[in-house]
Amino acid sequence: MSYSPPDPPREVPADIVSKLDEQSSEVLRQVARFAEKLAEHREREVRLTENEKDEEVEERPEDLPDDVPSKATITIKEINDNRYYYWQWREGEKIRSQYKGPVSPDE
Repeated sequence: MSYSPPDPPREVPADIVSKLDEQSSEVLRQVARFAEKLAEHREREVRLTENEKDEEVEERPEDLPDDVPSKATITIKEINDNRYYYWQWREGEKIRSQYKGPVSPDE
């Protein structure tokens, strides 16, 4: 383990690096968790947008509830250290979710 601080990635703007350098280790860990969740959210937004653009209508999965559109995708959310499957889709500007079930420990 090195005794000097790590070098920031070139893609991270200098003002962000400067602000992070001023933070405690606890705040940095909270920022890291937030950044990970934000990245997942943005990736999910991209997937949902791409799915809307697909002109092909895929066959409706057998376990898809009647009130969930066929364009819905399955996402995993972590709540209180437990992981759950949710159906997720876009309605206009909003993202809708519906509980599907727990993620099995094997996955």
